[in-house]
Amino acid sequence: MSPFNLQTCARPNILTLEPYRCARDDYKDDGTNILLDANENAYGPAVAAEDAARQDAEVDLLGLHRYPDPHQHELKQLFCDLRNTRVHTQKALTPDNMFVGVGSDEAIDALIRCFCVPGRDRILVCPPTYGMYSVSAHINDVGLVKVPLLPAPDFALDVEGIAAALSGERDVKLAYFCSPGNPTGSLLAKADIRRVLEHPTWNGVVVVDEAYVDFAPEGVSLAEWVNEWPNLVVMQTMSKAFGMAGIRLGAAFAAPPVAALLNAMKAPYNIPNPTSELARLAVSGRGLARMRGNMARIVEQRDRMVAELARTPGVGRLRGGTASNFLLYEMLDARGEPDNATALAVYERLAENRGVVVRFRGKEHGCLGCLRITVGTEEEVTRFLAALREVLADVRGGDGSVPKDEARREDVANGVIA
Repeated sequence: MSPFNLQTCARPNILTLEPYRCARDDYKDDGTNILLDANENAYGPAVAAEDAARQDAEVDLLGLHRYPDPHQHELKQLFCDLRNTRVHTQKALTPDNMFVGVGSDEAIDALIRCFCVPGRDRILVCPPTYGMYSVSAHINDVGLVKVPLLPAPDFALDVEGIAAALSGERDVKLAYFCSPGNPTGSLLAKADIRRVLEHPTWNGVVVVDEAYVDFAPEGVSLAEWVNEWPNLVVMQTMSKAFGMAGIRLGAAFAAPPVAALLNAMKAPYNIPNPTSELARLAVSGRGLARMRGNMARIVEQRDRMVAELARTPGVGRLRGGTASNFLLYEMLDARGEPDNATALAVYERLAENRGVVVRFRGKEHGCLGCLRITVGTEEEVTRFLAALREVLADVRGGDGSVPKDEARREDVANGVIA
């Protein structure tokens, strides 16, 4: 019999890994659900079918037997053209400032592998924040230093706490900041990020994740700043405003020496030809016009949700901001208090009984009783609002108590049951 023992053969940090989970691990899409859980663009991709058809698909398909361009210079130049606004500096971004990868997740992982020694170095994160920073750190056997964001509704950086951590904690090489935040939807102040970059003793890299930046006010992206700060990386993605989550393409802007390291580390042909061609269409003139039109419709529905949720019994405060394509709201129990058991029950009943999938975020720091709700189409928002009113009335009851069938949900929400 083979002496193989998985428990002693695999790396210990992988054996204890808790993988990234999403609501669709619990609720699969059967084609009838409204998916308001993953912050996708409900109005679809920036590339119209007729635009893709004009690209001589027959020739492109015949070229699939060739490896893709390892450098993606043309695509990178289009990204640079998009972000060269001259708002934050007069220095122009060029393809030498860029890394493109398989979603932002490849950049998150590549940065950790580039700068952190396994078993020794650590990264700094500011909860509540995107979960893949911690997952990638765990996979790479890299530790975490957590400095929570300041309390809602602002969810601003605790600059003093971050500065103290960077001064006092050993071997912190990367600080990951999400702006607009996920799940908060709040923009981080440019002045606060500058103060971290100006830390007098820390030898590390600030990473600003701008996955949702196109939903924020125009001109707030700090991508141009990488020409001013050698220790800044700004990540972006085509999954959100561009509606291209299915092609899995992310970008990172950095000073040329840092970008060169990331490009040297990547797999030789990490961006497939179809992905590259669709991305170029999306970041070109017609694609940008389509993206901005869809984005305007999302903003209209976002404003509608803010107005109507404020009048919905059982919905509490908006926690965080409106600089993204999702909103973070408290769910209130019968006593009018934000409550995880109530929020979890609403989350489950929306999905199971109404076919509306949102995201329970009540276990995140500072998000007690919160659901994160992606802004959908006008029809989807109408269905969500009606379903939420019905479910909240049912879950909350009238006597201030948690219904009997919510007992286990309360234990789960409070961490008593995993």
